[in-house]
Amino acid sequence: MIPPIVKVSRGTEGRRTPPTGGRIVQSRRRIALDFLLWGGLLLTLAGSIAMAWRQARAEGKQPHRLVFHVTENDSDKMAMVLNNIANAEQFYSARGEVIEIEVVAIGPGLNMLREDTSPVKARVKALAESSPHVTFSACENTRQGMKKREGKEIPLVVQAKPVPSGIVRLVELQEQGWTYARP
Repeated sequence: MIPPIVKVSRGTEGRRTPPTGGRIVQSRRRIALDFLLWGGLLLTLAGSIAMAWRQARAEGKQPHRLVFHVTENDSDKMAMVLNNIANAEQFYSARGEVIEIEVVAIGPGLNMLREDTSPVKARVKALAESSPHVTFSACENTRQGMKKREGKEIPLVVQAKPVPSGIVRLVELQEQGWTYARP
């Protein structure tokens, strides 16, 4: 048992004597209990403030923005981009925050968004349908170059939107504060 703290006063002879009636002013146990209660209250308050700040950020602030630059006709890298998109969406969704994601495919990477050659078109379709904040952009310059080389129209998956120049689109997004990623 923890001994109580006793308030003492000095007598006329300089000796220590307990206060009148021998009352215990405050025990160590009570001090520890008060410390734990107030400490818990302060931690709860700090957690509530942090949660409110996160919620305000998600509601009133700009969403997170991420752009992926796909330049290679490599099914593993295409799958990695789609996996990263799913992971980022899951992470920010769990925090109650929004992330906007755009995939810009140029050069050989345009094969990711071609209806006739994409090794990941089923995943692109599923991701676009389940994630309203994901956009797929196809470089029209690359598409026209492929059309000239192959001598036929280059069909894109329905989820892809043509942009005049993929590289210009990347510059514009980065100037607007988007985070750039390339597999």
